[in-house]
Amino acid sequence: MSDQQKDFAEFFQASWEPCLRAVVAVAGSQQLAEDQVAEAFAKAWMSWRKVRRHPAPQAWVVRTALNTGVSWWRRRQGELPLGDHDVRAPGDLDRGLDATLLAAIWRLPSRQREVIALRIFLDLDNATIARQLGINAGTVRMHLSRGVAALRRELNPTSIMEADQ
Repeated sequence: MSDQQKDFAEFFQASWEPCLRAVVAVAGSQQLAEDQVAEAFAKAWMSWRKVRRHPAPQAWVVRTALNTGVSWWRRRQGELPLGDHDVRAPGDLDRGLDATLLAAIWRLPSRQREVIALRIFLDLDNATIARQLGINAGTVRMHLSRGVAALRRELNPTSIMEADQ
């Protein structure tokens, strides 16, 4: 095995789970996220010399996976869902992700989901998130703040009411 192959294999082993969690949080489907992340890692391997020099290679993989998802949705427009087959199923997640939290994240606007996924699951700073999403750091802070506030309201509504009294 070459040094490049070893380097990529180590990156893959360390990055698969956090990248998958981030994409599941945004995509809303375990199966779809697995497909998107697999495709993103294949693209990362094809461009490994470039990707490994990237300031945040995991973020590159997540962004590529999410872009793959956008392409998938565009191709899928006009298709009709088949009963419960295409419905999100948070209960099928067994990777240490809380189904209630994921369901709440999925109800957030897409940009808030992306920011929260990159911040929470990949532990990226605001500047790196901003670069990955093509927005400024202040916008990242705004989306993060609004998303976290919405999650707090939804996941713990009684503590909000108690704080107001």
